[in-house]
Amino acid sequence: MIPFEGVDTDFSLEGYTAIITGGAAGIGYATAEFFAKKGVNLIIADLNPKAEEIAKGLSQKAIGISGDITDGDYRKTVLEEGVKAFGKVDILVNCAGIVALEKAECISESDWDKTMEINLKSSFMMAQLVGFYFIKNKIAGSIVNMASQAGVIALDRHVAYCASKGAIIAMTKVLAYEWGTYGIRVNAVSPTVVLTALGHKAWDGEVGDAFKQEMPSKRFAEPEEIAGVIAFLCSKSARMITGHNLLVDGGYTIK
Repeated sequence: MIPFEGVDTDFSLEGYTAIITGGAAGIGYATAEFFAKKGVNLIIADLNPKAEEIAKGLSQKAIGISGDITDGDYRKTVLEEGVKAFGKVDILVNCAGIVALEKAECISESDWDKTMEINLKSSFMMAQLVGFYFIKNKIAGSIVNMASQAGVIALDRHVAYCASKGAIIAMTKVLAYEWGTYGIRVNAVSPTVVLTALGHKAWDGEVGDAFKQEMPSKRFAEPEEIAGVIAFLCSKSARMITGHNLLVDGGYTIK
């Protein structure tokens, strides 16, 4: 149980320690940058071999650990090195992910498997590892899983991506249900197209222009807008929010 301790009007994250997977680029990097400004100790986990350099460019209270998130030993190292550096971990943000753009009748088995391995399995295994750490150490931690509007609606050429993100939303609800008794909160964030490298890859040009016309916002999201939502969910101001999938989609899915 998380006792009511009043409302934090500052949405403070000062003194918290966060692991951010995929934290060297895209939404992960924007989240790390936002967290650094809020005084968070950072552990940047990313395939990029310059993860440590990128982390230090964000904050002196940040470390970067390069490696493959699908590797169980690497995931353990990320948690262990984070605890060693900062004494504890309070937050996990699962941002590592890929997209394979292909028609359902053409997508290869290897692309399907890789999408599930990175987007779904690795997010769960990282959440399981950190969740067990929270339970063992009696930490009322917060986990945010990166889902997508693609987990709620169908998108052309996104069959593996949609399947992986829909599963993340379901996984999030189960973890929140099981771990709520320990004071652990688990939420998902489901953005629309975000103007990261992946977003540009899939949606630049006429296809993206047409998509935007179907959105009440008439535009795609910037990475910083998603980072702000993640920060809110990790703050004490969101202590009654768990098991939720927060759509940040410019109104696209209200139709």
